[in-house]
This record gives sequence, structure tokens and C-alpha cells, in this order.
Amino acid sequence: MAYREIRKDGDEVLRKKSRPVEVIDKKIETLLDDMADTMYKADGVGLAAPQVGILKRIVVIDIGNGLFEMINPEILEQNGEQDGIEGCLSVPGTSGEVVRPMHVKVRYTDRNGEPVILETEELFARAICHELDHLDGILYKDKAHKMFTAEEIEKMQK
Repeated sequence: MAYREIRKDGDEVLRKKSRPVEVIDKKIETLLDDMADTMYKADGVGLAAPQVGILKRIVVIDIGNGLFEMINPEILEQNGEQDGIEGCLSVPGTSGEVVRPMHVKVRYTDRNGEPVILETEELFARAICHELDHLDGILYKDKAHKMFTAEEIEKMQK
């Protein structure tokens, strides 16, 4: 188990475009393991490599139905619309209301080098879109039509 530092808003690495992974080697496997450990320790549902300072097209996501490791993910299709509250491990203390697709179809490579096509919706679709935005230097707050403090979110949940 290795935990990596989660980069915070204002760190220039979060605004850069990530490069594709050319070869899945031991270094990439270790990064995947470290990213999952870091995400779980921070109580997140997703983490993109730029959030730990690595400009590679890699994300890990677990919304409660198991860990998904995505290398070079790419959205093939998206449709529908959902409006919901998002937060981000790199933007602590705030949340925002963001419109995302209800359904996405994504293609990626798993850690074994196997191509995968996955169709999903609702929270998982939201998480995929959120994490893939990180790979292009986009934060959820860039797309939020309303922002909330942690205190405002807490009041809304009561």
C-alpha cells in the first residue's frame, strides 16, 4: 500500500492535458495500485492520475460496485442529461451542481492490456465524465452552474 499526495486546485498539473499510456509495465501497475489506495484512503469514488501529479491518461473509479481501472479511456457515446452535486478530492471544501450525461459508453484498456467497452448510467456515468475531464485539465467547478460550501451542502442534507 502506498498513498500519494492528492494535488489541490491551484496546482498547475491539474490544468494540463495528460498523455496516453504507451506501455503497461510494472510502473503503470504500481501507479494503478497507489491510485486505488489513495482514493480509498481519501474516501473518494474516483481519482485521475493528474490528481497525484502524473500526466497519464489513467483513472480509477469505485462507486460501490468494485474497482474499475481505466487506461486511455475514451467516451464513445453519451446521451441523456442529469443534474447533480459533485465534489472533488482536488477541490476540498466545496461542491457544485453540474450537468452530465445520463448514459455513457466508454472504451478503455485494463491493466492486462485488454480492451474493454463499458456502458453505464447515472452515478457511474457522472464519475466517468468527471474523471475523464481531469485528463484534459478540466475541473468540475469549470462546468458547475452553482457552487456550494461544505456548510451549505450539510444544511441541504438535513
